[in-house]
Amino acid sequence: MTYFFQQALNVIQLGSIYALIALGYTMVYGILTMINFAHGDLFMVGAFVCFMAAAWLGLPFVPALMLSMFAIALLGVVIERLAYKPLRQAPRVSAIITALGVGLFLENFTLALSPYPKQIPPLMANQVWHFGGVAVSSLQLLIIALSLALMFMLDFIVRRTMLGMAMRAISCDRATAPLMGVPVDRVISITFAIGAGLGGAAGTLYALAYPVIDPYMGVMVGWKAFISAVVGGIGSIRGAMIGGFILGAVEIMTAALLPSTYRDLISFALLLVLLIFRPYGILGKPHTQKV
Repeated sequence: MTYFFQQALNVIQLGSIYALIALGYTMVYGILTMINFAHGDLFMVGAFVCFMAAAWLGLPFVPALMLSMFAIALLGVVIERLAYKPLRQAPRVSAIITALGVGLFLENFTLALSPYPKQIPPLMANQVWHFGGVAVSSLQLLIIALSLALMFMLDFIVRRTMLGMAMRAISCDRATAPLMGVPVDRVISITFAIGAGLGGAAGTLYALAYPVIDPYMGVMVGWKAFISAVVGGIGSIRGAMIGGFILGAVEIMTAALLPSTYRDLISFALLLVLLIFRPYGILGKPHTQKV
């Protein structure tokens, strides 16, 4: 039981990070029905902004987190305005190729600035407590608590505020929403900012938990967060949260019971199985098309 509770704590920590990144995928898809494949690289840039804030500016955790979230939110808005907005009426494959191109640009730009892995200096003291053989660190509690707070805050915004109502209106019928007075361009930019800001927060938390970062770290983590969004039901906020914790459980338990090299295999196999039996995810709904 001690081993089980220890692994359960690791599941919640990893699942929280996956869920934060998955929310960026699901928000953009819910508004524009496009997959922002550059989102994993925004997560990576967030980790590097955290590194610069800690190593160059000497900022503690909270200012470094706020700087990372703000910088990545601004970068998300710039990418949306320059790369995605001109392609809203273009075929969907054009937006997908552009998203992949933006991701490659971010990777190679970061690689040109920092070609070697970096280690983030400690941003906070990490205290460890032991409860009946289960080790609980203050860092784990911080990651879990902050991730859950951001997720619940986003859920409140989407379900209980005028901005959330505008997001849901655009998701339901983007052509009719402007006729009802919804500022579509502004809401889409805010959606990208929120999703990217959550990715920046995830990058900071990931850098705290796994201090060595590199320009390609966003590729695999981004794909796994995308799997989380699909498993939970892409387009569903709560589905992305659930999918993140499910994938975290799959990865941690695979590494606990099998060789760690099977983690990626099991994760992508989960996606394939789900797409066969429930292609719209756990909380997703099949899209009906009127003809």
